[in-house]
Amino acid sequence: MKEIGYKVALKLLKSQFHDVPQKRERMFLICVREDMDIEALYPKENNYTINLKDALHNCPESDGFQYKGRKLEIMQKVPEGGYWRDLDVDLQKEYMGGSYYLGGGKTGLARRLSFAEPSIAILTSPVMKQTERGHPTEDRPINIRESARIQTFPDNWRFVGTIGSQYRQIGNAVPVNLAYHVGRCITHMLNKQYDSD
Repeated sequence: MKEIGYKVALKLLKSQFHDVPQKRERMFLICVREDMDIEALYPKENNYTINLKDALHNCPESDGFQYKGRKLEIMQKVPEGGYWRDLDVDLQKEYMGGSYYLGGGKTGLARRLSFAEPSIAILTSPVMKQTERGHPTEDRPINIRESARIQTFPDNWRFVGTIGSQYRQIGNAVPVNLAYHVGRCITHMLNKQYDSD
């Protein structure tokens, strides 16, 4: 971009500090032509976060995947905010298989969210072994509307297609509130209102 005449401003934004109840980091790149008298502007971080309990308060009912069989039995043993390391060693080995002996934290496996803090990043499926997002207190994955709330979609936003497709639409999106804050900054940039937040 610099080689073709653009000023480049790169910034990592953490969603949980931009009115999103989710720990999701995304890199943003703002490029402005060098001949324009415009400086890149990114949103300031809030000094608060939104926990999952507040985010999911009065969340509408919706469809979603379910745990079945042995997976359900194992997930029932994972405490709120916990993951596979919170299981007995024999269950850890059973659930993890060969991965048990490999390095890395693998913190997404047998993961149950916590009401007390923002969610970990919402992905395209809450039931894949490496990306599980279990409900904090119910023995099931988070459902479609809960996933959408965590991504800050309004409750009236309509997702279409299969349940799997709806989870993918939500998981692949930029959190709505984060996009709003970045969009406001771009509007302020274009209007040269650099003292705005």
